Formats: sequence, structure tokens, C-alpha cells
Amino acid sequence: MASPEREKVTRSFFKTGPGEYSEGDKFLGIRIPDLRSLLKKADAISLKEALTLLRSEWHEERFTALLLLERRFEHAEEESVREEIVKAYLANTRWVNNWDLVDTSAPTILGAWLLPRKRSVLDELVRSENLWERRIAIVATQTLIRAGEFRETLQLTERLFGDPEDLMHKACGWMLREVGKMDRNILISFLENHAPRMPRTMLRYAIERFPDQERRVWLALR
Repeated sequence: MASPEREKVTRSFFKTGPGEYSEGDKFLGIRIPDLRSLLKKADAISLKEALTLLRSEWHEERFTALLLLERRFEHAEEESVREEIVKAYLANTRWVNNWDLVDTSAPTILGAWLLPRKRSVLDELVRSENLWERRIAIVATQTLIRAGEFRETLQLTERLFGDPEDLMHKACGWMLREVGKMDRNILISFLENHAPRMPRTMLRYAIERFPDQERRVWLALR
């Protein structure tokens, strides 16, 4: 399935140069639909084998491992199996080390697990020095948002105003936009209280679906 031509494009897209967020990451050049096509054939793979795949040097292999964990979590009938997957996920976050890996797995594994539970792990992750663990924390709340629960998203976003990484500003703005889809008044209230001190990228993402004139008004505050 690998394509040398696609590998070059993908490597450029994910910014793998010196000092960039994906520095040193290695790609095979495989399309996401092709990776997803493997999943039904891989149900017999054990959790241990999936974690071996997650620790691969190849980006697409880590992505496939996360798809396997997601599928296993979704189809698990016993809570103990789901708990084992979540614990394995949290113990291996060093390999969930790019935005697509985080965005694919955090809502469907961690977020889904936390929906009926206490969310203290999000506080731990958002304090991490690891960019991707902080992103896991905020993106996991997408599942909570879709269930009509916004508190964690708003609290974590406020704590991340000073984050040095633009990828975090984008993720927070994205989650705020998701809040706005569910309840526009909640988003407006948050913006009224915080827009002047939000990072501009975060604010821009949050109001992306607003009418042009309204967007200009909010951006002028920043």
C-alpha cells in the first residue's frame, strides 16, 4: 500500500523538518482509507500486539494501532476490557505523538470512557509538558460536548490561553466551535468574558462559522 510519492507529500504536510512539531517522524505513504480497510481483518490481534504496533517508528503503523484500539473499545462488551484499553492508551501517550493520532483517538477512547466518570485525568494531562498530552486533554472533551457537557472544555481552554503552541490554540478554538454548534449562547458568553485575552488563532477558530461582520467585531476585540 505504500507510495514513495505520497510519502514525500505527507512528510511535507506534517512538518517533519528540524524544530518543527513532527521532526523526525517517518511515513510510509499510505492513505487513511487503505489503513481503515485493514481493520476488520485485524480483530484477532491481541492488545499486546496492537501496542507493539503503536510503538512503531512509522506514523501509519501507529495510526493503525490507534484505529485498532478504537475499534476494540467500541465493540467491547465488558467494562473491564474498555478499562484495560484506556489504561494502555494513557500509558503509551508518548507514541500518540501527532495531531492526527490525537484527534483520531482521544474522543473515541478517552472521551468516551470519561463520559460517565470523573474527569480528573484531564487535569493531569493538561498540565503535561508534552504538547500531545495537552492536546489529548482538550480534544477528548469533544465526546463530552456532543453529550451536552461543556464545563471541562471551557475550563481547560481557559487554562490553555497561555500555551506556547499554536497547535493547542487551534485545538481549543476547534472545541469552542463545537460548543457553539451545540449551544451558541454558551460560546457567546465565553467569548464575552475572554475574547480580549484569547490567542488570536484560538479566537479565529472558535468563531469560524460566524457571519463575516460578526467575526470582524470579535477579532477587533483581540
